[in-house]
Amino acid sequence: MAEGSDSSAMGFLGRHYEEVKEHWKNNFAFLDYYKKTFGRRKPLPKWTDADVEEFIASDPVYGPQLKDIRESRKYAIFGALLSAAHLGGVSLRYSKSPHGFVLATGFGALCGGVLGLEVAEHWKQLYKIDKQATNLRFLYWWEDKTLGKVITGTTREGQS
Repeated sequence: MAEGSDSSAMGFLGRHYEEVKEHWKNNFAFLDYYKKTFGRRKPLPKWTDADVEEFIASDPVYGPQLKDIRESRKYAIFGALLSAAHLGGVSLRYSKSPHGFVLATGFGALCGGVLGLEVAEHWKQLYKIDKQATNLRFLYWWEDKTLGKVITGTTREGQS
């Protein structure tokens, strides 16, 4: 009787383990899209701002989206600097503690950066676009360009 209860308990644990493993596999499924681009023996060369501008000019759908995504960084940087200066200044004025100043400045930069990204998300209406698909389309375009493949008039499988 004890053997039967042990095997059913192990069966439950085994099923639970498989369910948890499947859950996390589904959560990180988006990484499969990047395996082709980042899981290479010889990595792709780094791109410049001129390359990004060329993509923005060449792709009528994903180009403007990529431009807005790149401009959202300015909002995050501005928010981080403003919040870091404010919280660091308040901390320095009232506590005069060097470690408190450093922690407050870092926390202010973190919170301000997140707030800046949220402002950009709504101001530029980035919530309407698929940012992952836009970045992936750029990576595919960059791979095709660096490998010398024909870019005009071709689409990848599964992409429109």
